[in-house]
Amino acid sequence: MNAPHPRAGFSLIEVLVALIVVAVGLLGLAALQSKAQRAELESYQRAQALILLQDMAGRINTNRSAARCYAVSSNADGNYDGDMLGSANTTVYTCGGAFGTTDTSNLADADLAHWDALLRGTSETLGSESVGAMIGARGCIVYSPVTDEFTVSVVWQGLTDTLAPTDPCGAGLYGEETKRRVVSTTFRIGDLN
Repeated sequence: MNAPHPRAGFSLIEVLVALIVVAVGLLGLAALQSKAQRAELESYQRAQALILLQDMAGRINTNRSAARCYAVSSNADGNYDGDMLGSANTTVYTCGGAFGTTDTSNLADADLAHWDALLRGTSETLGSESVGAMIGARGCIVYSPVTDEFTVSVVWQGLTDTLAPTDPCGAGLYGEETKRRVVSTTFRIGDLN
């Protein structure tokens, strides 16, 4: 009679340990993928906001004679008064001052209406919903007569917490201030005469 051969192969415990290790690795990979998708959306929203910001700054700079018509978010002392374009805006802004000619004032009104539509995301739709902008996008344009400067800001809701921005545009509209995102630029209109 021959002696029994030792059995070769894996035991049930070894297989279970290997399955647990693989499962933990896959869960970690899924969490990493989720964070990467959130970061990608945040990056995309910031890029969109920067495009909209530069768009309005360019429009104001192009229509210099009626530049003051664009200041929809400031009062007489040049401080932010809470008016915004974009989500939840029902106001149609028209140039009330005697800035530029009728044509340049009408151009400013058209520019503001177009920018408002871009902030609402109407450039891209999914069914009947506008999805072409950031989450809750709003825009502020402030003119300060003291410094003769325009400040254009684009604000939206982020997905993760960061530092609360100091720019007052959109403050208090997104729940926690740490979810509010703002990009802004301040500039002067050059006198070409």
